[in-house]
Amino acid sequence: MNTILLIILILLSAGFVTDLILDLLNLNHIQPQLPGVLAGKYDSEAYGKSQAYLKENGFFGILISVPSFAAILTLFLAGGFTWLNTFVYTLSDSPVWPSLLFFGFLGILSDIAGVPFEVHSIFVIEEKFGFNKTTPKTFVVDKLKSWLLAGLIGLPLLAFIVWLYSLTGKSFWLLAWAVISVFSILLSFFYSTLIVPLFNKQVPLQEGELRTSIEELSKKAGFQLSRIYIINGSKRSIKANAYFAGFGSKRRIVLYDTLINEMTTPQILAVLAHEIGHYKKKHIIGTMILSVLQTGVLLFLFSLVASNPSLAEALHVGKSNFHISVLVFGILYSPVSTITGLLFNFLSRRFEFQADAFAADLGYKEELSQALIKLSEKNLSNLTPHPVYVFAHYSHPTLLQRLQNLS
Repeated sequence: MNTILLIILILLSAGFVTDLILDLLNLNHIQPQLPGVLAGKYDSEAYGKSQAYLKENGFFGILISVPSFAAILTLFLAGGFTWLNTFVYTLSDSPVWPSLLFFGFLGILSDIAGVPFEVHSIFVIEEKFGFNKTTPKTFVVDKLKSWLLAGLIGLPLLAFIVWLYSLTGKSFWLLAWAVISVFSILLSFFYSTLIVPLFNKQVPLQEGELRTSIEELSKKAGFQLSRIYIINGSKRSIKANAYFAGFGSKRRIVLYDTLINEMTTPQILAVLAHEIGHYKKKHIIGTMILSVLQTGVLLFLFSLVASNPSLAEALHVGKSNFHISVLVFGILYSPVSTITGLLFNFLSRRFEFQADAFAADLGYKEELSQALIKLSEKNLSNLTPHPVYVFAHYSHPTLLQRLQNLS
């Protein structure tokens, strides 16, 4: 045991206990009675079903957090990370490959260990409450595709960053920041056209009332748009959604088929008016800029301590290296990341209110309220989460907060 390892264990334990307390607070805050403001607007049977769904999901989340916490503690206390570090250097002593192998092994083992919990969540809980449409074949194929993408995209990016670190030392952070920023922006541009089709089919929305109405809404909002697509979200779940993707000529609206099946045209337009509000209010660009700045600060702070032998000594590793430094720094940085996460969530909730107000100003106040209620009802959302849990974890305001803001 040494000072840094002790701090790591304290931070891990504090994070686990804090999350556990928040989860229990949230579960105990579930209200058996439908909030009065939703009387006559929200199906009481669906509300009762949502309470059962939230409890089962909540307790299952707590249940799986215990072995996860125990596993990572064991890896630190029993020297699992130290052993893995030694092992990867027996396979290669190059500047890059040991780090790739280290994170590759951890990622694969972690993902495989989580498969039983994913299976239970999808094929037991989601199935029980009528959400699941995923077949075992789709689940396996999705998993293999995810690993393939990680191998084709994630590993080369990581290899390049490790290579920069091996060449430039502490000054690597500037080049790494530029590379990661450009990659993130390009991914935002092409995610819907290159990544999404690997998992779902997207087809253009056919001519008709809905497409005409969406195009009229776009003109009314001063928002140039011609790419409108339907995605087969029902392949995996009955939960509904819609989103915008890309920028400039790559910008497109993507509607889940479940959304179209569940909502009226005015309600769909209200949801899209909200999404247009994010673009018109510069929320997308603002969030991206903040994210890039946050990445730069993180890399700069890491560069200050990356070669510090104390990080290697924390895990009884003789020589400092990139992957052990990342592992130790990542945990030591967790209090800062918690604070920035709270700030990002606070800002995101404000953005949601502003986008709601934008839709209301376009004349969709009532339709947006109806759509939000319907989405919450169909997705069995928590109508009465604990305020502290909302502050810590919610990137969106609660349904009741949004309805009050629209009233």
